[in-house]
Amino acid sequence: MSRGPLKRWRERGGRSVRVSLPFADIMEVALALLALSPEELVALGWTFADRKRLLDHFLASGKEAQKADRASLDQTLLTLRLPVRDIQRLQRFARRELPKAATHAGIIERLSRVLAAAIAPPG
Repeated sequence: MSRGPLKRWRERGGRSVRVSLPFADIMEVALALLALSPEELVALGWTFADRKRLLDHFLASGKEAQKADRASLDQTLLTLRLPVRDIQRLQRFARRELPKAATHAGIIERLSRVLAAAIAPPG
């Protein structure tokens, strides 16, 4: 890899990992991301572009959701591909801001668990 492609790879967040969550959790996290105020974005160290990029990952799962059975959609596991950089941002979000917006603690626990597992060293 030459220096140019390596630099672009790092700017995109480097290595991507897969994270699976129920559709209902994905939508709740996306809504919580949308609800962040400019002050909350600053507190997280994010820009509007950071939030948009994170939302894009969550909304991309909608294509997969369209293929799911409507009766069981909320519990259907969908897979997100996230750069490691964004996993770390979402972990901070899950600790600081998601508790303010989540409808129940299970979402926070599931998101925290899958994010930690996604970047854990192989075992």
